[in-house]
Amino acid sequence: MSDTKKPKKPSRQQVYTLLVQIGRKKGDGLPDKATGAALMCFASGVDEAEAVRETVAILKQADTAPLDVTGYGTLSEREEDGQEIDDEERALMQQALDDNAVIVAQVTPFYDKL
Repeated sequence: MSDTKKPKKPSRQQVYTLLVQIGRKKGDGLPDKATGAALMCFASGVDEAEAVRETVAILKQADTAPLDVTGYGTLSEREEDGQEIDDEERALMQQALDDNAVIVAQVTPFYDKL
């Protein structure tokens, strides 16, 4: 047998920006008076559908109640749309790709108006 390793195939994974709206669920970690939240996530996947499926599965495991997911595309798609992406956001996207992970970059709780 040979000790030479085959060259690693380039990954087909890409990182997608997703906005996930979640409802309330016991143990979800949201502030007491919040009615839900929006989560900005960066998720890796071979396509957006896989990234969405993985994100929803992870969020359910984390005791949240995902209600809706809106996809904003990959880094290159967002750049083509003229969006400015700062270095911190790029670093989180790279981490999601390197770790084949879902990263929740921002949580914005929702509250009922009084």
